[in-house]
Formats: sequence, C-alpha cells, structure tokens
Amino acid sequence: MAKLLILFHSQSGNTLQLAQSVYRGALAVEEVESRLLRATDAGLDELLWCDGLLLGTPENFGYMSGGLKDFFDRTYYPAQDRVTAKPYALFISCENDGTGAVGQIERIARGYALKPVLEPLICRGAVSASCLAQAHELGMTMAAGLDIGIY
Repeated sequence: MAKLLILFHSQSGNTLQLAQSVYRGALAVEEVESRLLRATDAGLDELLWCDGLLLGTPENFGYMSGGLKDFFDRTYYPAQDRVTAKPYALFISCENDGTGAVGQIERIARGYALKPVLEPLICRGAVSASCLAQAHELGMTMAAGLDIGIY
C-alpha cells in the first residue's frame, strides 16, 4: 500500500482549510494510506515513511512559513540520499502571488532530490470554494498517482 504524507503549516487558518481539503481528497483513494500532519509535528521518521509528499504553507514575506522551513531544517541532512526521487507537490495560500514560496520550496526540494509531479496549487486571498475543490482534487490526484505507480 502506498503512503502519502500531507505536511502543512498554518497561522491564519487558510492553509489549514486547504490541507483538510487535500486530505479529504487523498482519503477518497482507499488503497493509499494518507496522513495529515502539521510540519512542526513531523520529522525524519514521517519523511522516510511516505512514498509521496504534499506540502502546504502560507506565503509570508515572499517565503514559506517558518514551520515548514523548520521541518526542512530538521530533516535535510539526516534525509540525504534516503528520499531520492520521492514525488511531491505544493499548495500555497497567499495574499500576493505565491511564487516566492513556491520558488524557495522548489529549491530546497531539489537539494533533497525530490521530484515535482504536479503544478503547485496557489490560492490567493480568502479561501474560496473553488480553491477547496482544487485542493481536494490535488489530494485525490496525488493519491491515485501513487496507487497506480505513475509517480
């Protein structure tokens, strides 16, 4: 059974709403075991456990949240050569354009040798029903891709 880890950090609650919708989408694929964790509650064991990652963060000052950055800081060196080519995708909540956070996470992900498999979901402003639907689809798509082995 494939395993999907959904990691997120949220302060205002916007990214939490997206993460919960991503998780509900992933749960629709019963053949995949999915876990939803705050980035501050996850570590190397969770990173090694999963077959794929969905990472969520608000964009703060054109960067990812401190909580997600902390996860990367704590796991980067211990994970070296242990997570190569693991598929991932992003979901971002922002007031601006989200590209700063996406660019920084992509740069770090290259250091891990993670493999981007889906376009980042960027939700600007208040979380809308459309954003929640896209988040649900992101979770379901990633889980289905892991299940059938395309990622």
